[in-house]
Amino acid sequence: MSGETNNTAKKRRRSLAVRAIGSTALALLVLGILIGAVGLYSFSSAFRNEYSTSTFHMARTAAALINGDLLDDYLSELRKPEYVADKLELDEYCKDMNVSLVYVISVDRSDYGRFASVFNAVNNSVDNTNYSPWELGFKRNTTNDEYRRKYRAIYEEGSEFETIYRTRTTDGQHPHITTLVPVHGSGGQVKGILCVQRPMRELNDAIRSYLTVVTASTLLLGLLTGLLTALHTKKQFVAPVERISAEAARFARENTIAEPLGSISRIDEISELAASIDTLEADMVNYMQSLTKVTAEKERINTELALAGAIQENVLPNEFPAFPDRSDFDIFASMTPARMVGGDFYNFVLVDDDHLAMWIADVSGKGIPAALFMMASSIILTGRTRLGGSPAQILSQVNNNLCEKNTAEMFVTAWLGILELSTGRLVAANAGHEYPVLCSKGRCELVKDKHGFVLGGMENMKYTEYELMLEPGDKLFVYSDGVPEATDETNAMFGTERMLDALNSAKDGSPEQVIETVKSAVDGFVNGATQFDDITMLCMEYKSRGRT
Repeated sequence: MSGETNNTAKKRRRSLAVRAIGSTALALLVLGILIGAVGLYSFSSAFRNEYSTSTFHMARTAAALINGDLLDDYLSELRKPEYVADKLELDEYCKDMNVSLVYVISVDRSDYGRFASVFNAVNNSVDNTNYSPWELGFKRNTTNDEYRRKYRAIYEEGSEFETIYRTRTTDGQHPHITTLVPVHGSGGQVKGILCVQRPMRELNDAIRSYLTVVTASTLLLGLLTGLLTALHTKKQFVAPVERISAEAARFARENTIAEPLGSISRIDEISELAASIDTLEADMVNYMQSLTKVTAEKERINTELALAGAIQENVLPNEFPAFPDRSDFDIFASMTPARMVGGDFYNFVLVDDDHLAMWIADVSGKGIPAALFMMASSIILTGRTRLGGSPAQILSQVNNNLCEKNTAEMFVTAWLGILELSTGRLVAANAGHEYPVLCSKGRCELVKDKHGFVLGGMENMKYTEYELMLEPGDKLFVYSDGVPEATDETNAMFGTERMLDALNSAKDGSPEQVIETVKSAVDGFVNGATQFDDITMLCMEYKSRGRT
């Protein structure tokens, strides 16, 4: 039996390590892909602009070699010596610049639908093409409307140059860029258009080279970062949790105090958990020693509940202000158990400098079993939230952890929200808990979100997220069902409407004042009647965007 227990514990520890490291590796992979995509877009845009600019300079230089005043004479086959000289010069220029085509055309300006060829220099070797040179005076229809617009821009709108990209061709030719510049006469008028067609092989080669470097770098850095992160996660989270789990199992078997765990992690919540376990062991041993001296069953039960209540109270944050150095938000919470121990819990942590995670939960059942399950749930939820991730991801993994060996068949309802403090964007998910209340624009109203399944009830459940945009001055109020279900001596319930009325009456107060107002309203309604359920409330006020 002991061997089976040890094997189960080892499997759990391996599962925790794999999940933590796997989540980190996946996040790094997604980040690497996003960075590579953004870099590729920026690099391609910059290279494409440079490619267009350099091709323009090539075309403008070639246009300077042509005497625009003679284009009409060339088409009339006059001044043949000058034509031959210009053609030879363009042919040489086409080869020297390593471009596919350099040609000069005279466009029919009536509708820009036709043109006549004046010069046509071809260099098929640069891109393994099969262009045939046009003869002098060769006439052809304009290829498409894009070319018509470009011709019109040069002739009529005074455009210095126009560029056409052909990344996908249908005529069997290779991708290329064509830059068009005007050929001016001595009077400044446009006499024709010179075009330079340049293959895009250099651009595509540069992109391939970039992708190779970025992919290799991303994989290398991702592997290194993932390894370091995995080692850090194992050292600071997985290994300490394993030690705590092993110590808890040992204490359950032996009921004796061992060497204190002490500060075993840089993560405050884990170190606090270890300290709680040390305190719990000492308190439990002291309790068992004193229990032998107690003969009355009632006194034994009261001692047990008092001890559990003290331990439970120390688990929940109870020092306010919780973040005295932050002025961009304020938060306050309280838990009033129906008995000496409760099944409700809450917490809030700064995941990083810009994200505040906060949650409230309610364990099924009452008394010691609910209190123990509450502590386990609080520890797991706090630890998993510190690792990062969305509310839905956190609740899904916590649910699976609680489902393992849940022989008592207990469950937890929970609401979890993560607020981006710089923008006011709140992402939240609800696992069968009460609707939250948003106080905004002078009115407090329920946010009727979609409820997911309770935590610990069934493995592999998915949870739906939703978003709220908080403005400075808005308040978020979450609570357990002990608030609306508080009853008076006639068994009438306090109800949601009375709760909203109390919230609206205190909507301009601080989070502490809001909670005190609701608590006073509940106390006034029940008028001393016995409290049957824990009453837990958390209120957060969003004060400003950005840390001040």
